[in-house]
Amino acid sequence: MNKSEIIDKMADAADISKSAASRALDAFTDSIAIALKEGDTVSLIGFGTFSVKERAARTGRNPQTGATIEIKASKTPSFKAGKALKDAVQ
Repeated sequence: MNKSEIIDKMADAADISKSAASRALDAFTDSIAIALKEGDTVSLIGFGTFSVKERAARTGRNPQTGATIEIKASKTPSFKAGKALKDAVQ
């Protein structure tokens, strides 16, 4: 399912226009991105938790040359599914 399909489903489920659903989805994703950038965790009870995980610096290998390279420490977004979402999938 892609973004336009999600917008269609949201518009049908909430009985709103597709443009309103698109704005709502954009606001939702932007709000989560801003919260994560500020270091916050976003918890949606029953759905899941968005958070930021830190990866430590490490040594890797270039697969083409086999040369050793240093990989910098980084932050990456993470999602952990909630119980209701896990149960709905099973």
